[in-house]
Amino acid sequence: MEQSEQDTRWQALGLGSDELRVYEVLLNRPEQRTRSALVRSLGLPPRRVSAALDQLAERGFTLPGHGTKALPNAVAPATALRNLIHLNQAELLHRSAELEELTGSVDHLAAQLLSTAQDTRASGIETIHGREAIAERVAGLLVSATDEVALLDRPPYAGRAADGMPTPLNMTDPVRRGVRVKVVVDREGLSFHGRARGLDELAAHGVQIRVGTDLPTKLITVDRRVTLLPPTDAADPTASALLVSDSLLSHALVPLFEAVWEHATPIGSDPHGQITEEERELLTMLASGLKDEAIARRLDIHVHTVRRRISRLMQVLNVETRFQAGVQAVLRGWLTG
Repeated sequence: MEQSEQDTRWQALGLGSDELRVYEVLLNRPEQRTRSALVRSLGLPPRRVSAALDQLAERGFTLPGHGTKALPNAVAPATALRNLIHLNQAELLHRSAELEELTGSVDHLAAQLLSTAQDTRASGIETIHGREAIAERVAGLLVSATDEVALLDRPPYAGRAADGMPTPLNMTDPVRRGVRVKVVVDREGLSFHGRARGLDELAAHGVQIRVGTDLPTKLITVDRRVTLLPPTDAADPTASALLVSDSLLSHALVPLFEAVWEHATPIGSDPHGQITEEERELLTMLASGLKDEAIARRLDIHVHTVRRRISRLMQVLNVETRFQAGVQAVLRGWLTG
């Protein structure tokens, strides 16, 4: 066996070249019975010889000699090597068991580390995979909010209830804690049945809601320090979201929300004054889905008059369809019940 190969195998057992040289002398030259004689024969500094002797004893290659100053006795190589290999195997098995136990605690340890993080901005950008993980992180962000939550809300949605409504976020709890909650809803999202009334209820609980058109993205910003960008294809269970806490990106995303917010229409605003009771009744029937002829019969007016009034209301509401007119009427607080 070449010397380099022998040294490599010796090192695999946790022993170096000094230990090998000392062990060979103890094994093959029993006449070297004193430490000083051993040092002279090896040509090594005394401290290196002492360290090698300590390692050999610890690894089971020597046994104590007779007398306090006597050199230790070398254990037969086959016995010493087998004992050392068995010791290493036992240590590996113990370490493997520790790692196996740690594997089962990964999620718990990760949650602890996240919960004790002092500054999320240090993480920069984090990718969150899967709808469940994204939903958990969103819920955690809302719970952590202390000053402001800002939300851009647009389809497609991650989940929907049986009646077609998008799964709502719990926006009222932050309001109860004194957190300012500002939401801009894309006009397209109002097409869900009951959506407008649900937003009206949120507004009644103190959530500030505005309606915009063609929102550029979906996002949730908490305390102006961290922003979550939901996936584009929210229906994909494997979709990913980005959690941005890098200051440069956050300084771009917060102004983006503010720009959209400034151009959106507040719920409950009525720049054209209060509507008449007759117009309110017309909008109520329009929102309920009645046809023009049925509305005309109930109001006891000509159908052309109904259409003319609906057209005027659509202009006031700045909408393109009659359904949108009914939705906007609910959002502005023009309709009750």
